[in-house]
Amino acid sequence: MSTAELSLFSIEILGLVGRDGAGPHDLLRMAQRGRMLAWAGDSQYYTEPKRLANLGYLDARKEPGKTRERTVYALTDKGLDALRAYARTPVEVMPFKSDALLRLLICDLVGDGVTRDSLETLRDDIADLRSRVDEADRSAAGLPHRAKYLHMVNGFLRQLLELHEELVDEVERELAPERASPAS
Repeated sequence: MSTAELSLFSIEILGLVGRDGAGPHDLLRMAQRGRMLAWAGDSQYYTEPKRLANLGYLDARKEPGKTRERTVYALTDKGLDALRAYARTPVEVMPFKSDALLRLLICDLVGDGVTRDSLETLRDDIADLRSRVDEADRSAAGLPHRAKYLHMVNGFLRQLLELHEELVDEVERELAPERASPAS
């Protein structure tokens, strides 16, 4: 497997296409539903499958759609081999992008109060994401060949959300007005 040919996003697309195949709109919908795992811009869920088909990792076929013909992609043997090769590579913690951690990084420059107030807004996002994870977990039953693995992914995502909630709790405690630094 050439790393120049296949990025982590390429592997995600191959995995999302899965056994049953998927169209670009299906791929985008899956990514948006899972939002925490969406790594790319919307248009890439349309262009990457086409690129992977041109490289022989996916087959493309036309099927009737609601309003017009749609392209549905399926894994080729080459695509499945690429997933198998990837599965054998060592796993590492990927760089982690976090708006919450960035807010804490700049806290000494902008003040405790504004940082506390902005991080408190994270609770609504956590609630939204928690409902999305719950929905994804319920829909996993529709994919019996993947349900066990999807439940593990969703369990990890729940723990990640709990970790964010604990961070907000800590920020509220540590940056409370009576404990805030004079820069607030």
